[in-house]
Order: sequence, then C-alpha cells, then structure tokens
Amino acid sequence: MQFMHSFEELLSGFEDYFSHRHFPEAPGTLYDPAESFLGMGGKRVRPVMCLMGNELFDEINPDAYPLATAVELFHNFTLIHDDIMDKAPIRRGQPTVHARHGEATALLAGDVMLVAAYDYLNRLDSRYLKKIIQLFNQTAREVCEGQQLDMDFEKRESVSLEEYMQMIGLKTSVLLAASLRMGAILGGAGEGNQQHLYAFGKKLGMAFQVQDDYLDAFGDPEKFGKQVGGDILANKKTFLLIHALETASAGGQAELRRLMQGTEDGKVEKVLQIFRESGIDSWAMSLKNNFLEEAATHLEEIAVLSNRKRPLTDLMHYLVQRDK
Repeated sequence: MQFMHSFEELLSGFEDYFSHRHFPEAPGTLYDPAESFLGMGGKRVRPVMCLMGNELFDEINPDAYPLATAVELFHNFTLIHDDIMDKAPIRRGQPTVHARHGEATALLAGDVMLVAAYDYLNRLDSRYLKKIIQLFNQTAREVCEGQQLDMDFEKRESVSLEEYMQMIGLKTSVLLAASLRMGAILGGAGEGNQQHLYAFGKKLGMAFQVQDDYLDAFGDPEKFGKQVGGDILANKKTFLLIHALETASAGGQAELRRLMQGTEDGKVEKVLQIFRESGIDSWAMSLKNNFLEEAATHLEEIAVLSNRKRPLTDLMHYLVQRDK
C-alpha cells in the first residue's frame, strides 16, 4: 500500500524544490523585487494542493513540481497586482512591492511572474499539457473576473449574497479547485473523479472565505495576525455585512448604512453590536459548516480508497480550524 504524505511533508518537499532564484540577475531593479516577494513565504497552500491532487490517485509525478511552481508564481502575480489595486501598504508583515518600488515596477514584477509560470508549465510532458494549459488559462481568466467584480462591488451600495458568493467563487475558490484538479490530471484521474475533486476545492474555498470574513470581525487579533475589524473600517462588503443588511431589524439596517458612510470613533464596535444582535456570528459559522459538509460529500464520492483521502480531510480541517 502506498504511503500518503501529509500537507506538512509535501510542503517541505515543495519548499526544497521552490527555494532557488527564479529570475535572471539583470535588470536587478525588476527582478530583485520579484525575488524578494517570493522569498517572503506565504502558506503555499495552492502548490501543495497540486501535489495532493496528484497523490490522491498515484505516486507523485515528477511534473507535479514544475506545475506546483507555476501555480505559486501565478498566485503571487495576482497578489502583487491586487495590492496595487487595493492600495495596500503591507503584505505578510512587509511593505508591498508597489509601496517599496513604485507601481510601475510592481506591475512589471507581476507580469514577469506570470511569464515565468508559463515557462514552468512548458516543462510538462506533452501528454498532459493541453488539458492543463486549458484549465490554467480558464482559471486565470476567472480570477481576473472575480477581482473586477470585487472592485465593482466597492462602488455599489448593495450587493446580494448570491452575487458575493459568485465573486468569491471566482476570486478565491477556483484557483484552489484548479490546483487540485491539475494535480489529479497528472495522477491519471478519470473525468468524474476530477469533477468531484474540483467541486471539493471550490466548496473548501468558500468555507475558507467565510472563515476569513468571520475572523476579521470576531477573531482574536493575536491569533488572527492582523487588525480585527479591518474589513469594517474599509467598508468591505463581506458575507457578514451583506447578510446583516438583508436580515437586521429596520433600525439596524439603517444604522449600518449610516456607519458605512463615515469613520466615526467606535465604528467597529457599533457594527459588531448590530452583527451580534442579528445573530450574524452564529449564521456565519453555520454557513461555513454547510460549505464544509458539501466539500466532504464531494470528497466521499471520489472513487479511491478512503485512506488515500486522509491528507485532504486533514487539509480541510487545517484551513478552517480557527474559530477565534
């Protein structure tokens, strides 16, 4: 029986493969910022999901490592560009690329990361290349669509829960889902198994986003690693705010809309009070658990021995284990 690796073991193997210089030395003004951004780390969840998707069906194909690298480079490209669009000064506790080197260099650093991702894809065996490029490109388009919708929503007074879920599905979930499915293609998975694994990744991504929105409002800042209430201060439309605007009392809804117009003292606490009175905290946990149950159902449907699925079950709990 094949030994299945844990997320931590696969992460260690990927870090060994990934931790080298990916770009030329010159011009250093372009490539050094890109290298230093990659060196800041991150959870590397998406590339490890490529390896997990592969190992669910067969021993890890050597092509899984360049594929995982392409995914990680693409993800970092999106982060650099997102930070420019969001005017974010900090990422992973460090100044963002545009804050340190200017927007023009940050745009180019993101662009060369995307080009480098295709260089890694080009190393794959031609048997898999067409299917993987097709899924990679579809995913890249969808992530861009999700980011545009996110920016569109900032200008709108109201967004429905259904619209927000569609946006999160594109912006966050499809890359998790595609990472698993591309790995499964390398592992020789059949079409039906690939579809269930992709659906598992999408539902897990949705649960992860609900968790993230919840922690921003109700988390312990020391455990969460960033300022609680940041989304509220930024008037971001999250699962919590959208549901509160749909379900709070008439007075609560009016007060929320008023609070979203300004930056008064105590704004975060006032919004959280309305959230608690409307039961938004328990609703969010219930929604997260619904997504996790749907994810688990798709994982169950995959036609491989159950012991092979254990690392993915562990990953599911790891990504959404924090309730405080």
